[in-house]
Amino acid sequence: MFRTTEAFSSFAVDDMARARQFYGETLGISVSEEEMGVLSLRLHGDTAVMIYPKPDFAPATYTVLNFPVDDIEAAVDDLTGRGVSFERYEGFDADEKGIVRDELGPAIAWFRDPAGNVLSVLQEK
Repeated sequence: MFRTTEAFSSFAVDDMARARQFYGETLGISVSEEEMGVLSLRLHGDTAVMIYPKPDFAPATYTVLNFPVDDIEAAVDDLTGRGVSFERYEGFDADEKGIVRDELGPAIAWFRDPAGNVLSVLQEK
């Protein structure tokens, strides 16, 4: 059943104009406006993520989108230069840039979009 269809992920925001600016300009992702005012983020290959407006929006309390990178230090520096701030969470030992390095998982740094949704950059070992 699912072999003949393309699945995609989606999440909500409270301000579509701010989302378009952040994802398109700040993060440099290809963004297009689709039917019914939703945004489509075009990532690697044919991968797409849909962003939609939600009147009773509340930001996700978990990571909604992860961006794998080859060099997390460079990615964090670049994003910081674009005005992105990195989160620090209790129970995770982050360095001065906000990067968490754990022996069990990838190096990861979390940040938020203008709506407050949690995103990350991560580097596999």
